[in-house]
Amino acid sequence: MSKANVLVVDDEPDIRGLVREILEDEGYSVATAESASDARAMLQRQRPDLVLLDIWMPGEDGISLLREWSNGGAPDWPVVMISGHGTVETAVEATRHGATDFVEKPLSMGKLLVTVDKALAQGAAAAAQVSATAVIEPIGRGEAMQRLREQAKRVANSDSWVLIHGEAGSGRKCLARYLHSLSQRASGPLIEVAAGTIAGQAAAEELFGVEDAGGIAVGRLEAAAGGTLIVDGVADLDAEGQTRLAAAIEAGSFQRVGGTARIPLDVRMLTITRDDLNAEVAAGRFRRDLCYALGVVPMSVPPLREHAEDIPELVQFYVDRLVEAEQLAYRRFTVAAQNRLRNHDWPGNVMELRNLVQRLLVLGDGLEIDVDEVERALHGASTEPEQSASWPLPPALDLPLREAREQFERAYLQQQLQRAGGSVAQLARLAGMERTHLYRKLRALGIDPRERQDWGEGGL
Repeated sequence: MSKANVLVVDDEPDIRGLVREILEDEGYSVATAESASDARAMLQRQRPDLVLLDIWMPGEDGISLLREWSNGGAPDWPVVMISGHGTVETAVEATRHGATDFVEKPLSMGKLLVTVDKALAQGAAAAAQVSATAVIEPIGRGEAMQRLREQAKRVANSDSWVLIHGEAGSGRKCLARYLHSLSQRASGPLIEVAAGTIAGQAAAEELFGVEDAGGIAVGRLEAAAGGTLIVDGVADLDAEGQTRLAAAIEAGSFQRVGGTARIPLDVRMLTITRDDLNAEVAAGRFRRDLCYALGVVPMSVPPLREHAEDIPELVQFYVDRLVEAEQLAYRRFTVAAQNRLRNHDWPGNVMELRNLVQRLLVLGDGLEIDVDEVERALHGASTEPEQSASWPLPPALDLPLREAREQFERAYLQQQLQRAGGSVAQLARLAGMERTHLYRKLRALGIDPRERQDWGEGGL
């Protein structure tokens, strides 16, 4: 029985044939493609479990193809790059766009098989993680959540754009995914983008794509054609991004950066915010026309403190989910422990609750979780960075001034980013920095807000 489906993309027939023969001997099902266009056609017919992608090919190179997949949302399969004369810069770019590993020409068959096994294992782990965050119906039997579910089912039947408001960690992104799953676009793509992590030209390229001599990189709007685009933290979209998006909405089409062809805007947009967009409009920070276009149907996700009666059901849901997904030992919350949880104010909402449940399952022993164990966990679970055990940092007196300053700046910005719920716009306000300068500083310190989408609500 075949282990997995592997697609080999390489312009050299000898390489394709050799790799195919070796992998088939190991039990893999192998398809081959000689170009980027050929690979696209193959992908339409069958989803692979792994892609081996040559970097240097005539016409469109492997990096451009990988970038296209990355700009359309992370590919569902791991990608291993094949390179005959790669550079550090090439490796960095490929990794940035999601490459899992590299193999060099001339190919070592032993190294190839080890790399393939490793990449497939990583792909399986990633798939398990996706499964752990699969679409779920808003949980709770209380009045507030019943109302939210009923509203979601009514809204899902239309193609209207929806603006979802709520506190960080309340379940806004879960609601957006749920709306997509109920909609007429459910069979189409679901693409997500965090507005606070992009600005200026980067925002334009991320949303609209790029067209230049190196080829075409598809943006999120184009990748979501026929489906749904979720824009998280839409209030953080900078002025240029707002202007470009408003123009695309008004025209019903858009152009890739550097391109001339107009592409139809065939997408349902679900936007998420913790800010009052009307207040942002009044303050001159958000376009009025864009606010009206995005907020055709407003929805609000209640904070956990407003439906605390649902906490026992939520706790049981997270216990069952974590036990299955992470192979943790099952533990039961006593009634007294559940009551204590119901009386907590939960500033981090359901994400804070989920994290607490996970911590108790991982660190605790015994079948039961009693009220004393919950009390200790709550006492040590402050969400304020200033109160965390790692803050303040001990002075780095043995370091040169430059290194000590960088160490402090990195820790400071990471703490403030956590406090800002991952919003770069909010981080700029907290740090008192202009956003362009802040982006440069984050890059210099190696801080990527996109690597921590759980700053605020962990995918909720």
